Amino acid sequence: MNGLKVAELVINCLENEEVRFVFGIPGEENLELMDAIHDSSVRFITTRHEGAGAFMADTYGRLTGRAGVCMATLGPGATNLVTGIADAYLDRAPLVAITAQEPLSQIHKESHQFIDIPGLLKPVTKWNARTGHHTGVSEIVRKAFKIAETEKPGPTHIEIPADIASEETGESPLTWERTRRPSPDRQSLQRAAELIDSAQSPMILAGNGVIRGNASVALKSFAEKFHIPVAHTLMGKGAVPWSSPISLLTVGIQAYDWNQAGFNDADLIVCIGYDHVEYDPKIWNPKGNKRIVHLDFTPAEISTSYTTEVEIVADIRESIELLQGMCRRSADSARAGDLRGALLSRLDSWRKQSEGSLKPPAILQKLREALTEEDVLVSDVGAHKIWIGRFFETYKPKTFFVSNGLASMGIAIPGGIAVKLAHPETRVVTLSGDGGFLMSVHELETALREKADTVNLVFRDGGFGSIRWKQLNRFARTTGTEFGNPDMLKLAEAFGIHGFHVNSIGDFQSIVEEALELNEPSLVDIPVDYSDNPFLIQQMGTVLTQS
Repeated sequence: MNGLKVAELVINCLENEEVRFVFGIPGEENLELMDAIHDSSVRFITTRHEGAGAFMADTYGRLTGRAGVCMATLGPGATNLVTGIADAYLDRAPLVAITAQEPLSQIHKESHQFIDIPGLLKPVTKWNARTGHHTGVSEIVRKAFKIAETEKPGPTHIEIPADIASEETGESPLTWERTRRPSPDRQSLQRAAELIDSAQSPMILAGNGVIRGNASVALKSFAEKFHIPVAHTLMGKGAVPWSSPISLLTVGIQAYDWNQAGFNDADLIVCIGYDHVEYDPKIWNPKGNKRIVHLDFTPAEISTSYTTEVEIVADIRESIELLQGMCRRSADSARAGDLRGALLSRLDSWRKQSEGSLKPPAILQKLREALTEEDVLVSDVGAHKIWIGRFFETYKPKTFFVSNGLASMGIAIPGGIAVKLAHPETRVVTLSGDGGFLMSVHELETALREKADTVNLVFRDGGFGSIRWKQLNRFARTTGTEFGNPDMLKLAEAFGIHGFHVNSIGDFQSIVEEALELNEPSLVDIPVDYSDNPFLIQQMGTVLTQS
């Protein structure tokens, strides 16, 4: 032995993986790990709840493509990580969770705070392991990162019992280098090109994989060259710019979308980087009779509504670039223009109806005007998410983040902190409803302490807005959706940050611009007008089918 403790080896392995931050809360059983971090290049970001630490690791992984790391002690510390880990699992974010545990001598029997954490996390991780010996630790850590970052990326978990953490080991971190994704099969590409060339009304459905694969530029070039309209999922926001003439914006916000008319008329759907969890194919292909080209890092999921003509399983960007050279399509731009024109007309109508009010379309338009194309918006989950999906104009990949697969409230504030820590030069805005905001309000202290100067917008309506309107729609009454709120300005003052109250749409943009200039976190209280919510579903689903 060389006197290196297992805990020290683990932290050396994190340095070897180029980990910059570990998010979480210290505890008694991870004392050795915490002490080892103290002497390393890794920064431990103390959060005020372990769940927020997992959300930060989740968002960091999505933003950078490298696994975000969260850490907790045993028992309640570990169980508090579960929601953020599950969110990373369904939204395909690379994440490595490290938890402590009772000594090995205790885990075969009833013991204080002992929970089988590997068993608990098995359904929401790609892989997880317990370090049961002082050997093999470097292999476990390397494997956790490799699996987390391999397509489809997701969370992995390492459990380190307290007695193992303090044992000595002679191991050292493993050397590694990134593996190259496979080049696409040429026969599959040729078959896809033939299908696209022969289609009369093709469409592209772009998902999260386009952004993960840094394929947005290639997709835009391909789609615009052949005038193929592109609808993207909520997780794919930014895959093609809002301003592109072939962009049909965001699909999958409702069960039946404005974009649905484009799907109904399409004789070929080219699904690129698309994941079923983003938008169930049974919604846009209920009869299962659409011809589908699948282009992704991994083979297609099995579904009666998703039977593919050909699958291109390879690096997405390279596949698109090669496909563009093979296609010989002579396409008319009229169809894309007609679909886009009808969609934008409807959006403009909604915006005009909301002018002069604090309704979501008007607020989001003013927010867009206050931001540059490079600024980042992190959205929480609630009624506002639907409005953002429709109305917030996104021009570049990785400038919009949301919990979509799990749709977990409380991600916005910690997510915004993670973005700011990763890219301090980036201006970051978070937007929460008052329901999700109070689920992670404690992290405003973390933001202040870490100098993460995020602007945190709160849509305040005193209730769970999306559930309220669905209850009204189904039962004509509500149950359990109403609550009170603290004085938001006093709350901001208590946290030691700037607070703003928006009185009218006229002062909203100037307040956001002022908040963005501050070198500290801020809170913006917005008494949102959600009176249009009950009409949103019905009117969104009919515009193109009736035109």
